[in-house]
Amino acid sequence: MLLTPLITLIIFAFTIDKREYLTLWHRPIRQTGVLACSVVLALLWQIKAGILPYLNIHILGITAITLVLGWRLASLSALLTSLLLLAFGTIQSSEFADFYLFTALLPILVSYGLFVLCYSKLPRHFFVYIFVCAFLCAGCIGAFKILSSGVYYWLIDTYTFQQLLDNYLFYATLIWFPEAMLNGMAITLLITYKPHWVKTFYDKEYLDK
Repeated sequence: MLLTPLITLIIFAFTIDKREYLTLWHRPIRQTGVLACSVVLALLWQIKAGILPYLNIHILGITAITLVLGWRLASLSALLTSLLLLAFGTIQSSEFADFYLFTALLPILVSYGLFVLCYSKLPRHFFVYIFVCAFLCAGCIGAFKILSSGVYYWLIDTYTFQQLLDNYLFYATLIWFPEAMLNGMAITLLITYKPHWVKTFYDKEYLDK
């Protein structure tokens, strides 16, 4: 479908910010961060399982990357990861747009939206950031990825609802905990030892309590 690549391109274009990219260009340490996150995602996304074509199950790590880089650079980092997987034949060119949209772009936007919601509505406390922004939100994102991609392949008649329910959708109830654990542990370590690496963690707001 040509519609999915177009939607993916439009959403990615929306993530591009001239000032953010100029800062990235002039700060090698930030470039290293983006590339390092890309490599971590590539390693995570290589470890996958699945019964049906296109419907792979794996740890995303997207919530942690979004909290570390912010939604704009997280989208760029995930794009680099997707291109790397394409170059090594892990994904095919025909599925690139679908893969990038449902594995990266939409989860990143929802992750950041949940962070903003938590930041606005909940107390700004160290443990709130860890257990809600990182742990619980990551679990929700893991389930969201499976449900959203499942619904998409049902809508375009690639699979029947029963096929998806029996072979894919029920994994949403299983993946949320390992997804939550991995992201929660990663963010806990980072804000404990390297809080300045985490773009969305503000020391004065989360530690001065």
